[in-house]
Amino acid sequence: MGLFGNIFGAGTDTEKVKEMIKNGATIIDVRTRSEFTNGHVAGSKNIPLQEVQSRVDEFKKMKNGIVLCCASGNRSGQATDFLKSQGLECVNGGGWKQVNALV
Repeated sequence: MGLFGNIFGAGTDTEKVKEMIKNGATIIDVRTRSEFTNGHVAGSKNIPLQEVQSRVDEFKKMKNGIVLCCASGNRSGQATDFLKSQGLECVNGGGWKQVNALV
């Protein structure tokens, strides 16, 4: 996936995202609170990117994996990379509208 794939969410594995959602993954939107308020995936939880590192224990309690999303896939990609480095099962869903179409 090159740099642009990561920035624009083009590297999103749609089949993996669908599978994880089907299996009860928690959907986390890492956009700001105001962005989240203006539209989000039903049932998703808002944890802004700047809070991800300080809330690792909360992520560790989430069962069935984590699907992360944002506006374009960039911020959720950063969160995914960090959470994977912490040993968590997660996937970058890309933009929230992409994830919303899969729910």
